[in-house]
Amino acid sequence: MLSKLWAMASRAKEDGGFSAMVDACHQLISEKGQANLYALAAEVINAWYGLKSHKKDAFFAALATEFAPDPAAVEAASKAYLSDPSPHSLAALAEVTEAPRQELFRRINRAKGGTATLLDMRVALMECMKAREGLEAVDSDFLHLLSSWFNPGFLRFEPVSWDSSAALLEKIIEHEAVHAIASWDHLRRRLEADRRCYAFFHPQLPGEPLIFVEVALTDHIPEAIAPLIAPRTSEAPARVSKPTAAIFYSISNCQPGLRGVSLGNFLIKRVAQHLGQELPSLKTYCTLSPVPGFTRWLAKADTKPWPEDIACAKAAVDLWVEAHQPVTALALQAAEPAIKEALRKLTAHYLVKGSHAKLADPVARFHLDNGARLERINVGGDLSKNGLKQSLSVMVNYLYDLSDVEARHQDFVERRVSHSRDVKKWLKA
Repeated sequence: MLSKLWAMASRAKEDGGFSAMVDACHQLISEKGQANLYALAAEVINAWYGLKSHKKDAFFAALATEFAPDPAAVEAASKAYLSDPSPHSLAALAEVTEAPRQELFRRINRAKGGTATLLDMRVALMECMKAREGLEAVDSDFLHLLSSWFNPGFLRFEPVSWDSSAALLEKIIEHEAVHAIASWDHLRRRLEADRRCYAFFHPQLPGEPLIFVEVALTDHIPEAIAPLIAPRTSEAPARVSKPTAAIFYSISNCQPGLRGVSLGNFLIKRVAQHLGQELPSLKTYCTLSPVPGFTRWLAKADTKPWPEDIACAKAAVDLWVEAHQPVTALALQAAEPAIKEALRKLTAHYLVKGSHAKLADPVARFHLDNGARLERINVGGDLSKNGLKQSLSVMVNYLYDLSDVEARHQDFVERRVSHSRDVKKWLKA
């Protein structure tokens, strides 16, 4: 596997520009003077943005081979440690097992624009990994460093409001990943007095949100998303003066290069703490969440080990879906109660019994692992085209009881899914 990567990097060096970039990387990690270090880092950054796609693949091949630990040095240090497991020999072993590319990344990160460049590199690496093997160690080194540099303790927690810069508001519209923001009027609604939006920012990426969450302040746990995000009209109900519930209805990652870096769980808990101080009337912290893996699971799941009533529910839903292609909001709203009941049964089975399985729902795994409880299943929660496509309109509420999140997180680690009595009734035959 590595021999193929060596060959790819060697062929690419026939291009003088590519060869010069790799040479600059070698010089950068060996440079002692600060002035030259910044100049070399800038040279590497400029060269990266001048690379064509196939040369980026070759660059990652070079990182995997030329900037990997020296096997002979690792072997010698390992033997030395085994014969004398002292702190000194352990430190020597740790030093030689760290790939030189980690120091390369650290030095690139010091230069102006270096952090953004590394995030761009990782996006390209993840795309490259879809077609090429042997690059996992390179990605692991990226993730190791990015997890440290983007530790929530180093990030700025800030509200986003209608008074925020136009550039930032445009980024919120651009990066909204759960419920698209159709217009500036729709955005304004999400930033009114009974709504909140908060984001994490990094000092090296000014004006670039890393992740943001949108919150509705209400006096109940909602069952559907449309009333929360539709622009306000004269017929809309009055705002709640003393809200008792904070509803997290959308969380969006803005930097694909940070995939695998845990930020969302810290942001939700930080927002809950902030809102609790701002609004003492709040008693409930809950989500209104999509179930994006639901229809995919229905199509691929093996029903053989299922209880008979769940298998029958799937058969009924499959027949109904087949008869109503494409499924529309009107068809779902007019569906017989038995179909809606079958959807609740299937969703409960999927999220409670299948959240540790291969086809697990990613949103469920996020909230359950974060210490939330599956509280309620809402058929008809999202009647948008996307909601019908990915979950047949189903949305769910995950409840965050801040005093119990650690215990519920541990339950999930031990493959138990915390769920309410309301959900449990749909699991019974």
